[in-house]
Amino acid sequence: MSKKFYIATDHAGFAIKDFVKDVVKNFGCEIIDLGPDSDDRVDYPDFARKCAHKVIEDEGSFGILICGTGIGISIAANKVPGIRAALCHDTYTAKLTRMHNDANILCFGERVVGKGVIEDMIEAFINTEFEGGRHADRVEKIEGCSFGADLG
Repeated sequence: MSKKFYIATDHAGFAIKDFVKDVVKNFGCEIIDLGPDSDDRVDYPDFARKCAHKVIEDEGSFGILICGTGIGISIAANKVPGIRAALCHDTYTAKLTRMHNDANILCFGERVVGKGVIEDMIEAFINTEFEGGRHADRVEKIEGCSFGADLG
């Protein structure tokens, strides 16, 4: 079964977006572009939120978010309940975030990783399934976290 991806960037991730879309399509997956449509300055939280909400609304789908470093856009996406957006820099982290964390959004920085690494990360993210087991308990704890008054 083909996987569906939503992709969004900010202006600092825009230049690599078409390459990423082609890579995802080459792995037989559907990809839907949520913007932006140019490299004009935009705010990454707006696009992170847009992608995160689509991933939540479309059960079983995934996302890819790109900004200059991947840091800001991943932080913003993780504010949406149910999102596990992982900032990755290599194939190993992309594989393990699917295997152990059941990540549903892959994040990276256009200014940090090159095209070869991006292609390898996407392949690992697409082809790796969640292991479950002891990791499922941990993901359930992540989903239940509300770092409020009860710090015990």
